[in-house]
Amino acid sequence: MRKFFTAVVVIPLGLIFIIFAVANRHWVTVSFDPFNSVTPVVAVTLPLFVVIIVSAILGVLAGGIATWFRQGRWRRAARQHEAAARHVRSELADLRAAASRDDAQRRPAPALSGFYGPNGRDKQGATL
Repeated sequence: MRKFFTAVVVIPLGLIFIIFAVANRHWVTVSFDPFNSVTPVVAVTLPLFVVIIVSAILGVLAGGIATWFRQGRWRRAARQHEAAARHVRSELADLRAAASRDDAQRRPAPALSGFYGPNGRDKQGATL
């Protein structure tokens, strides 16, 4: 499955990134100073493809983090339900164990006089 995933998705995606990088090689200045655009205090000069790819990666990370925080209540509810289910399962196991002990104490001793009991009758009362 990994080889199939690599062949179908990763290799074409890598080729697209290489073609994109070759087509967008010119340099751009990214400035983080909104007040002085001529000589900014914080500025970086990078190839355009680096700026675009880094922006895409940061967007994917921001979306993943936002989704993770938004789904927090569902993860918390799932943990609570799992804990409740675990508690109920342990109670059920305890009840079954107690019921089997009670059944063992309440059962009469097996009859020694035959297969159908001491008086020779089956469940419907027929004489054997």
